[in-house]
Amino acid sequence: MESLSKLDQKLIELGILTKEEVRAADEKKRTTGEPLEQILLETKAAEAPQQQAAAVSQADKQAVLAAKAKEYRIEAVDLTARPVEKDLVEIIPQDMAKRYRVVCIGKKDNKITLAMSDPTDVFAMDDVKFRLGYDVVPVYAVQSDIEAVQKQIYGEVETWKEMFADAEELDSVSVVKDEEKADEAVVDAPVIRLVNSIISEAIEKRASDIHIECFEKDLLVRYRIDGVLHEIMSPPKPLLPAMISRMKIMANLKIDEKRVPQDGRIKMSVKEREIDLRVSTVPTLFGESVVMRILDRANLKVELTQLGFSPRDQEKLKRLVEKPHGIFLVTGPTGSGKSTSLYATLNALNKPDVKILTVEDPVEYYLRGIVQVQTNHRVGLDFARALRAFLRQDPDIIMVGEIRDKETGTIAVESALTGHFVLSTLHTNDTIGRATCVGILAQRLVRRICKECKEEVKEVPDNLLKIFQENNIPTDKLSLAHGRGCPVCNETGYKGRVGIYELLEITEQLRAMILKQESPADMWELAKKQGTLTLYEDGLEKVAQGATTYEELFRVTSGE
Repeated sequence: MESLSKLDQKLIELGILTKEEVRAADEKKRTTGEPLEQILLETKAAEAPQQQAAAVSQADKQAVLAAKAKEYRIEAVDLTARPVEKDLVEIIPQDMAKRYRVVCIGKKDNKITLAMSDPTDVFAMDDVKFRLGYDVVPVYAVQSDIEAVQKQIYGEVETWKEMFADAEELDSVSVVKDEEKADEAVVDAPVIRLVNSIISEAIEKRASDIHIECFEKDLLVRYRIDGVLHEIMSPPKPLLPAMISRMKIMANLKIDEKRVPQDGRIKMSVKEREIDLRVSTVPTLFGESVVMRILDRANLKVELTQLGFSPRDQEKLKRLVEKPHGIFLVTGPTGSGKSTSLYATLNALNKPDVKILTVEDPVEYYLRGIVQVQTNHRVGLDFARALRAFLRQDPDIIMVGEIRDKETGTIAVESALTGHFVLSTLHTNDTIGRATCVGILAQRLVRRICKECKEEVKEVPDNLLKIFQENNIPTDKLSLAHGRGCPVCNETGYKGRVGIYELLEITEQLRAMILKQESPADMWELAKKQGTLTLYEDGLEKVAQGATTYEELFRVTSGE
């Protein structure tokens, strides 16, 4: 019995298995890679009469648990004999849990208890500690029990392993080599299924972006949902070239060009919904990285009244954008909803007797009744050149995707001075067109509390009450809430987003101060007197109304 493991010896001593059965299981382990105890339990249950199988399986499981506890000198747990706490299990991201075959069953301070099918896997424990920040206390659990808990909590999400179940080998995926200069890749069906699944699941989860990222040892797929990135899966790294080739083919990009960034577009129909994907590839140290921006045309059908403006700001915004000429600017970082605000404004202004022209980079959504132009830097069609051409097209309203340089800004001002109304975005807070700017809208997006699991906050902390009082928000009418977490919101407590706004109307008094180049502090003091709220103050009102939480507002604005 010298060549047998401690577990083998213990199972033979207990009379559960014979030497022949152990050796047969060892041989299967070498070919399948499954844990030995998993093979043994499945074999014993299969051999028992149907009416006795459950009893045999449970008895053998207890013997395996006892043997494993002695072998590893750690606790062994029966996951079927204890309640599963969803909040604990979901501390570990789904793909990480499935990759390492682990389930979190306890947490105290900065330590978590991890039920593992292989409690000697130091790489798994190190990865959890490095990426999640928890110290790990390992315990042993049978793999089938771990998988049952994962299925119960995470649901029936098809993993890359399941997608390739019908493929003979991962090596069956092949890509035409660079030197062949082909315009198509030979990509097997499993890779096509994997890429299609990544895209369709992202749309199902309401993701705005898909990130395919390659590192030294890992390939990660992440979704940005409601502004926050979530790790979804980690396919085998050898699949990267085939996955990238598949996405390039879909986006009409050069699959043999891997040295420079490329941009493309994919048009799809998913469940009768028209979806556009904006595809960007960049070469990185360990392979190409791809980001796909999901543009759902259904999201375009939004009214200004649905964006989260207060009644006060709605009235002010309507007054500003209905002026016959001038410039209206929307500012904010990437992903803050500037395009949505501009498109909603254009929808409101789009009438049969109004000529609207837009120049965008790229055109994100197609609007009926509006003439849209996409920049093309290869032929010299930039924002400035398009704007100059627009002035000969007899427009009433012009929308410029972004004012990036002095020339574009100058032409925009000239357009406003000659009787046109110009809408545009800025990534900075600089004020241009002092004599023509009628208003500036700064905005951010905060996650909205999930309606399905929304709960009232009954006891408001004293420090939060003080914040509301300092910002002149009545504390006797607070409707604070939070999301408990449910399957609808992927247990985050949030679903969807709402805007917070800082709408500055350039009045005659304020314009005079700008022309005199007075200090920003003095100008802001005047704007406050005229009723302008900061992003933070507008967000506080939405917290008080139960639309979002203070934690979410602070995450986006840092309390400023």
